[in-house]
Amino acid sequence: MPSGQQARAQAAAITPGRPSSPTEESAPAVPMDRVMALFGGHRLSPAQRRIAQYMIDHLTEAAFLSITDLAERVGVSQPSVTRFATSLGYSGFPALREALQPIALSAVAGTPDTREEIRRNELQAAIDAEIENLEHLRRLVADPSQILDIGSELAASVPLTVLGLRISVSLAEYFAYAARRIHPDVRLVTRGGSVAYDALLQSREAGGTWVLAFAMPRHAHETLSTMRAARRAGLRIALITDLTLGPLVEEADVALTAGTGSRLVFDSYAAPGVLAASVLQAMADANPERTQLRLEGYEQAAEQHNFFLDD
Repeated sequence: MPSGQQARAQAAAITPGRPSSPTEESAPAVPMDRVMALFGGHRLSPAQRRIAQYMIDHLTEAAFLSITDLAERVGVSQPSVTRFATSLGYSGFPALREALQPIALSAVAGTPDTREEIRRNELQAAIDAEIENLEHLRRLVADPSQILDIGSELAASVPLTVLGLRISVSLAEYFAYAARRIHPDVRLVTRGGSVAYDALLQSREAGGTWVLAFAMPRHAHETLSTMRAARRAGLRIALITDLTLGPLVEEADVALTAGTGSRLVFDSYAAPGVLAASVLQAMADANPERTQLRLEGYEQAAEQHNFFLDD
């Protein structure tokens, strides 16, 4: 009789399929949703987040301010406001203001999104942004062949090195902890420099062929350095990140992307977490016999030593 985790591993096996097309039309966006759409999906600095939050909280006023007045009210420099606008894809602040003004006018005309309601729903807005990240990921994996392929490659790499530095440590630790239940030799690297380089060399000398790297914002220079060291050591690199372009992606053999939530003080990782779990599932699918044996052994050890409250 398979354990609950074994049954989940079997029932959740990924099967290739064709991309599905949406069948429902989205409801018309209310003004605040339209503003969130302008700001969402962009990597903003702390100062830029303050500008965005001010414009969200004071939409009907901010959409008609000069760059000087807006900078003064937010407490940033005028160049910071200009960089904020260009980071969103506009030629400058006047172009951004022009895009915001019709939205602000529609808000004045009578939507329920008052400033007080916006403030009450800041957490809901953050969750909505994460839901959008998950929807994007769902569309991305409509054809799961890339995840199945990389899962097979990682499952065959013995040892398998998992890399995560700084803010990415938590995702790397989660992945390594779970992967050890289905893979015979998983090596976690959470420190850069010579410590990482030694670990990578040892992994390659032991027969490893792949590194799975996590790189969440803010993206550390030492992550790039460590990826380059892995390549020099003869290892291939699979990368889970929020980026679609840039030096980290260029160093990777395979890059899987998932957006991070950036509306709160610290980023949240709903979509990268689901993506990591999907790669784990693909690894389990790639070698079901080994997965079954290792999960059985783990469950027996858990029962013998009473690891969990619900045993």
